[in-house]
Amino acid sequence: MNERDSAPGGLALVEALVNTLNVETGADALDTAAGCAALAIAGPDVPAARTLREALRAVCLAHAGHRPPEGASVSLLDALLADAPLRVAVDADGAASLRPVEEPPGLTARVAVAVAAASADGTWARLKVCEAADCRWAYYDRSPAGRRRWCSMSVCGARAKMRTYRAKRG
Repeated sequence: MNERDSAPGGLALVEALVNTLNVETGADALDTAAGCAALAIAGPDVPAARTLREALRAVCLAHAGHRPPEGASVSLLDALLADAPLRVAVDADGAASLRPVEEPPGLTARVAVAVAAASADGTWARLKVCEAADCRWAYYDRSPAGRRRWCSMSVCGARAKMRTYRAKRG
């Protein structure tokens, strides 16, 4: 559905996680071995990944200026990421960065690092979710003003504009 490149850096992981659920069809990639392998998670981690996914979707909806659906909360992401085992690492050049404590790092820790890095470089707020209620696909807003509303102007945007047009003629 997305006609653009994926999000930069670690946000690609966040975008991929949010997009494991096709809201329109109900298909969930986390129900498949390939979907879990793509995110490097195991079967027992799937329920936590789904919770994390929906918390991220709520925040991405907020980035786009939309209210999360009933029962979803932006504060849930804060609570989930608070439990991520991270540490500050300093490299030989003196540059500091967040790193997961565990090896291999869990999904929550990887997402926490991606969110922190994207927040620091100013890209976090550009990860949004499509305005279309039957889509809710995550996309990275590369528009100059940062005001994109749909994952794809040719699909979701066109549908919304057609609905508005028909309602006016109506």
